[in-house]
Amino acid sequence: MGGLAIVAGRGDLPRLLAEDCAHRGLPYRVVVFDGVRLDWLAPHPVIPASFEKPGRLFAAMRAAGCTAVTFAGGIVRPALRPLRFDWTMWRLAPRLVSGIRSGDDSTLRLVARIFESAGFTVRAPHEILPDLVARAGVLGRVAPSERDRADAARGAAIVAALGVADVGQAAVVGRGICLGLESIQGTDALLDFVARTGAGYRPAGAGVLYKAPKPGQDLRLDLPAIGPSTVRGAAAAGLAGIAVQAEGVMILGYGETVAAADAAGLFLWGRAP
Repeated sequence: MGGLAIVAGRGDLPRLLAEDCAHRGLPYRVVVFDGVRLDWLAPHPVIPASFEKPGRLFAAMRAAGCTAVTFAGGIVRPALRPLRFDWTMWRLAPRLVSGIRSGDDSTLRLVARIFESAGFTVRAPHEILPDLVARAGVLGRVAPSERDRADAARGAAIVAALGVADVGQAAVVGRGICLGLESIQGTDALLDFVARTGAGYRPAGAGVLYKAPKPGQDLRLDLPAIGPSTVRGAAAAGLAGIAVQAEGVMILGYGETVAAADAAGLFLWGRAP
């Protein structure tokens, strides 16, 4: 089996993937683009990369024996510098410039096609770490009430509509009122917004964060995720709990996340789509 290239961005997921490969003795490299700062890289083999030089990156991946690539963690869209383009980038530039002006899913699909056209197989993070995917049912000690379930259903409808526009993967709903939507800033920013602005629109302790993939999303790319920080943000926002689409959202640090929800008195629910 060939090696795996882990294109690493922010968050815990790329670290978990690298640690799993190292633990199992699988060949891998962590690809780190310019401007991405990661504090866990020291024990791992790294391929440094530049957005302007994909040809150099592909050559380094092949030289390292990588035949597959997975994308993990958030990366800010780069400000491309044409004077640094390699020949491969000059060929790709018209497609990429158009792509990065579109939604997240469209951009990621384009990037995946570029890696595939270079001969690499694109693998989903949850294919490598299947235990991360949320199962259906109540995952902790606290169960959602009927009102919470109704708010989650409303959240699911809102997230589906957001997804059609390729905007976000999460919403907060309290007693049927949408208190906030996820955009490019991410779920933590959404929860912070609700904590600062949502108190007057619902009773204390009411509200649900709902998170799910976009309709038609390529599930190899940018599968939504929650973790302990999500629970802390939901608690700070005064929510009743978190609902995620079962089999469609990853839980990073599963035990810690469930324990944090139990300690905060929040429900954690895998809702069947």
